[in-house]
Amino acid sequence: MTRTSAKLIAAVFASVTAAAGMFPGTASAQPLAAHRAVYDVALKDASDRSGITGMDGRIVYEFQGSVCDGYTTNFRFVTRILSAGGDRVTDQQTSTYEDGTGENFRFITKSFVDERLDRELSGSAVHKDDSTIVTLKKPQESEFVLGPALFPTAHILDLLHRADEGETVYETKVFDGSEDGDRVMTTTVIVGQKKTGTDGDGKNAGPLKADPFRNVSISYFDEQSENAGEALPNYQISFKLYENGVTRDLVMDYGDFVLTGALSHLDMLPQESCK
Repeated sequence: MTRTSAKLIAAVFASVTAAAGMFPGTASAQPLAAHRAVYDVALKDASDRSGITGMDGRIVYEFQGSVCDGYTTNFRFVTRILSAGGDRVTDQQTSTYEDGTGENFRFITKSFVDERLDRELSGSAVHKDDSTIVTLKKPQESEFVLGPALFPTAHILDLLHRADEGETVYETKVFDGSEDGDRVMTTTVIVGQKKTGTDGDGKNAGPLKADPFRNVSISYFDEQSENAGEALPNYQISFKLYENGVTRDLVMDYGDFVLTGALSHLDMLPQESCK
C-alpha cells in the first residue's frame, strides 16, 4: 500500500519534467524548468478498512537536464504512518532518467521501513517494434515484452500538446516503473483550461505565483489486475500543473485512503541548455 503510494507520486513527478521538442509539432514558449520542490504530505481521509489512523510526511523532488542530454529526477518521500498495529516510518528514494527523445527510460527505487532496506527495484525500458521492452536488474534479473506505452515525460508532453489543441478528456497508456516494473497502466486524463490564482499552496509558488496553470486529473487502471474492467481506477491523482513543469496542490486517492501534498518551498535551479 505505501509502496504503491510512493511509486505513483514519484512517477507523476518524473512525468512533469521534460522539454519541448520531443514530439513533432509540439511547441512551447519556454523550456520546462529545472527546480527543487518540497511538499508537505497529510492524510485527508482513510476508511476503516485501511487500518490507518494517521499519516504525515514530506516529499523532496529535484529535476535537472536538457533535451540534448536527457532528464534526471531525484525524489524522496518520507512518511510516518499511524495504525492500530503500530507506527512505522517509510522512506522511498527514487531516481529516474529519460532521454530527450522519450525512447529510453531508467529507474531505481529503494524503499526503507524504520531505516532498514525493505526493497530495491531497478531497471530500464526501451521502445522497440511497437513494444515496450523492460529489463529488470533488481530484485532479480528478468525481461518483459509489454505493449506500446509512453514513458512518464512523454506522457505529460502528450498531455500538454493535447491540452493546447483543446482536448480535455482522453485515454492513453504509460509505463513508469511503478510497483514491480512489469506492467503498462492505462490512464484516463482530464485537463482543465488555463487559469491563474494563488489559492491553497499557491502562495509558496515563488516566481510562478502569477503564472497560468491547468488542473489535471489522472486515473490509473491496471489491465492485469483482478479489478480490470471495473469502473473504479486503481488510484487517481490530481494536481495543478504550470507550463514550465512545476506542480502543486496534489491530491492522491488510493481508494482506502487519500493524501494531500502541499507545496511548501520551491527553488528554481540553473537551467541547462543544449551545447
